[in-house]
Amino acid sequence: MNDTLRNQLMGLGFKPAPEPERRPAKKRDGSQDRKGGNAGSGRGTEKRGNPSTPGRSASGPGTRPGQHATGQARPPRGAPRSREDIDLAKAYAIRAQREKDERIAAEKAKQDAARERREARAKLSQLVQGKALNAADADIARHFEYGGKIKRVHVTAEQLKALNAGELGVLQTDGRYLLVDAALLAEAEQVFAPAVALKVDPNAPAADDPYADPQYQVPDDLIW
Repeated sequence: MNDTLRNQLMGLGFKPAPEPERRPAKKRDGSQDRKGGNAGSGRGTEKRGNPSTPGRSASGPGTRPGQHATGQARPPRGAPRSREDIDLAKAYAIRAQREKDERIAAEKAKQDAARERREARAKLSQLVQGKALNAADADIARHFEYGGKIKRVHVTAEQLKALNAGELGVLQTDGRYLLVDAALLAEAEQVFAPAVALKVDPNAPAADDPYADPQYQVPDDLIW
């Protein structure tokens, strides 16, 4: 279209068609060359710095490197401990070792006591084997205190008199209460004293008997 025709059309009110937008030319590497852009020079870009700005540490605002947020100086790594810290650590180690040794010793003593108790009971069972005087026709119950509880053993009338006179005694072994003579009772006491369930001393002073007071006297013909 020549300029004359164009001027005539513009005079009639026609407006010229807008020129198409020019696309930026592509470079050989495939990237676009933008005019006025920031490619290549790196100018106009915002610099991203370290989140921790100089002069501030991660421990808190206003603190310097190597300093706690409370303001106290942090001991450097690998610094030698003071004499007081070393002595305190030694004291803790000594106490822990002593407590460990005491626990081991207590456990060993407990095991030794249990072993000795088992051996004594086994020896006692062998000692009294076949020597018990319990009568099959015994119909008198003789009560006594043993282990904090009231126990009983059945005896005859003659055995009851001998038991109250200290000529007989009672042993507890293998879950049974055995009536034995005084000599065997004394021997058993040497082997395992806790097995002696009843031992009457006729020569004991009356003051040693808490029931010696007349108000506690039991009639001779009373059976309990």
